[in-house]
Amino acid sequence: MPRKAAILRARPDLSLEAGFGPGRRVCGIDEVGRGPLCGPVVAAAVLLPPGGLPPDIAARIDDSKAVNRRLREEIEPAIRAHALSFAIAEASAAEIDELNIHKATLLAMKRAFDALPGIAPDAALIDGRFTPELGCEAVAIVKGDSRSQSIAAASILAKVARDSEMLRLSALYPHYGWDRNAGYPTPEHLDALTRHGVTPHHRVSFAPVKRQKALAG
Repeated sequence: MPRKAAILRARPDLSLEAGFGPGRRVCGIDEVGRGPLCGPVVAAAVLLPPGGLPPDIAARIDDSKAVNRRLREEIEPAIRAHALSFAIAEASAAEIDELNIHKATLLAMKRAFDALPGIAPDAALIDGRFTPELGCEAVAIVKGDSRSQSIAAASILAKVARDSEMLRLSALYPHYGWDRNAGYPTPEHLDALTRHGVTPHHRVSFAPVKRQKALAG
C-alpha cells in the first residue's frame, strides 16, 4: 500500500496584515496563560517590518503551542531584534480573580498595545474571538496565531515571557512543578495543591483552587 504523502501546513504569513492596505502599520497581539491555576496571563504586541521576519525565522515561526521550548527560546531573540517594536504586559492572578479571566486577558492585551514604543500602529490583529478597546481598527482572528506572522511572533514572545516568570516562581514554590507544568492543572500540580495548599500566586476564582481554599478553611 503506498504511503500517504505528508501534509505540510502553511506557516503564518503577512496576508492578513496586507489586507488592511498598503503602508498601514499592523501589529499582532496574542496572550498566553488563560488556563493555568496560577500566575499571570501574559500578552504581547508585535509590529513587524513591511517584509516581515527574515526567511530563516519566518520558516520556523508558528503558534507558540506548535513550537517546542528549545525552538521558541532560540527564535525569540530574533523576533525582538527584527521587530519594529514590541511590548509584553500582563494581568496578575489577583486581577484575574477580580475581573475574571476573559476581562483580564483583554486588559493584558491592551496594556501590551499601549506599551508599544514609537509610532502607534494603525490597526491590530488579535488572536481569538474578542478585541480589547485599543483606539484603532482591531480585528479578532480565530486561530490567528497559525495564520498571521505578527500574531505568531506575539504568541512566542508572550509564551517565553510567561514561562520565564513561572520558572522564577517555581524557585520560590518548588513543590508545584511550575517549571514543568507552567501552572496548568496537571496531576503533579493538583497533588501539590492538596498537600501544600494555596499560594499567593494561585487564582482563587478557579474551581480547583477555590475548592482547596475552602477545605483549608
